[in-house]
Amino acid sequence: MINIEIMETGRATVTLQRPEMHNAFDEALIAALHDAFTQLGENDDVRCIVLAAEGRSFSAGADLNWMKRMSTYTHEQNLGDANALAAMLHAIATCPKPTIAAVQGPCYGGGVGLAATCDMAIASEEAAFSLSEVKLGLIPATIAPYVVAGMGERMAHRYFLSGERFDAMKAYEIGFVHDVVPMGELDAAVDDLVATLLKNGPAAMATSKALIFAVANKPVDQGVLDDTAKRIADIRGTDEGKEGIAAFLEKRKPNWIQT
Repeated sequence: MINIEIMETGRATVTLQRPEMHNAFDEALIAALHDAFTQLGENDDVRCIVLAAEGRSFSAGADLNWMKRMSTYTHEQNLGDANALAAMLHAIATCPKPTIAAVQGPCYGGGVGLAATCDMAIASEEAAFSLSEVKLGLIPATIAPYVVAGMGERMAHRYFLSGERFDAMKAYEIGFVHDVVPMGELDAAVDDLVATLLKNGPAAMATSKALIFAVANKPVDQGVLDDTAKRIADIRGTDEGKEGIAAFLEKRKPNWIQT
């Protein structure tokens, strides 16, 4: 279903392992991802998390057998099922550790949502994307907050309504992925980004992530001014904040960087 690997450096990798099903998700995979990101987020030994996939596809979205079962559900059952999916996506998006989606291949429907919940996304040139729900008479509902944030409202209008397939370069052009690299260079590109993250203060990254959620799309009113001032004052007084400033002034590496 999934494999979790935690390295001594602090890198964790969560790998989708349903290649024969194009890493499509069902109730079991949704629960496994929810638990994985919740537990990794609480693990002090974990500094960043890579979400990857085995096989040709990153994720085809919903599993066909799961969809068949859903078609027979009552409204209450469908609501419970959708709430579980929404909770899993929220667990990834709000995980306090920085997250990277390594999109090696096709990424459709809910798979686009998985990539969107991660803080960063790197795609191979062979990746392709589609919000294909409308072709089935459905909507990309639970993934919508993350996908709209990832590609912008205007582009969401096009791809939510058309269900068109778009390639990795288009995903890059609209800001949905941060980098596009040849397939053979994807692992190295992810490794480079992980190495960059591991040089940063763990608490500072978690707090920066919370800061983004706190200020995104908010008017710059007195409440925001007060909140952001408090946040920087608070972190300056932490052990990590003091260590980072001291290391900079003393021209040495801070103690969170492994030598």
